[in-house]
Amino acid sequence: MTKGALAIEDLGFTYVSPKGGTVVAIDSVSLDVEAGEFVCLLGPSGCGKSTLLFVVAGLLTPTRGKVRLDHTPLPEVADLYERISVVFQEYALFPWLSVRDNIEFPMRIRKWPAERRRRQVDKFIDLVNLAAWADKKPSELSGGMKQRVGIARALALEPELLLMDEPFGALDAQTRSLLQEELLAIWQREAKTVLFVTHSIPEAIFLADRIVVMTSHPGRVKATIDVDQPRPRDVTSTEFNRVQREAMDLLRPELRKT
Repeated sequence: MTKGALAIEDLGFTYVSPKGGTVVAIDSVSLDVEAGEFVCLLGPSGCGKSTLLFVVAGLLTPTRGKVRLDHTPLPEVADLYERISVVFQEYALFPWLSVRDNIEFPMRIRKWPAERRRRQVDKFIDLVNLAAWADKKPSELSGGMKQRVGIARALALEPELLLMDEPFGALDAQTRSLLQEELLAIWQREAKTVLFVTHSIPEAIFLADRIVVMTSHPGRVKATIDVDQPRPRDVTSTEFNRVQREAMDLLRPELRKT
């Protein structure tokens, strides 16, 4: 059975501002993500999308509420950092390591046997089409290639849940489109649960089974949009544009608050 089901219940996160006072970043967020589902968090900048992702990743402790992975509360998941992987917008690669060594590094930390590490690295280098660049350093790669390395590194750990924080936000439109297609192909092949943060409406519609639209200041779930369109999705289709208008109508009032 596919694992990676995520349950978020009445989640809140408040922090102390450097200027003084407290800031409510997210408030009363409840969301269920089924195992193997691709869900996008969509909202204006500063609405708490990344904060929510970091709480789910175990990198931040919520002020209130609960997160469960396959029905187990996050603090009780003993192997949490093996079951969840994160891909950030910043590539977070070690500049002195090759593509191959960057992908392998987390496996070394986990003390995987050498043969298992080699198999995983070979598999995921091929999966992200970087075999010809396996011995190159990050400085020799394009932005799109660097992000492919980050995705390969996250997936090679065989996580049940993949968290992605605007991973294509810094890329040009053509590279972004290509990596969206490659990510979907990998997701369909690997059957991972994906929670993906974006502020791009077309990206969310192209990728997601469901889009969770968040409010601005503090971040709450405003609405959920089911994207019931076959893949690959035609961005020029009537249905795609209908969902785009629906999402924009939901976001417009929130954008005015920023």
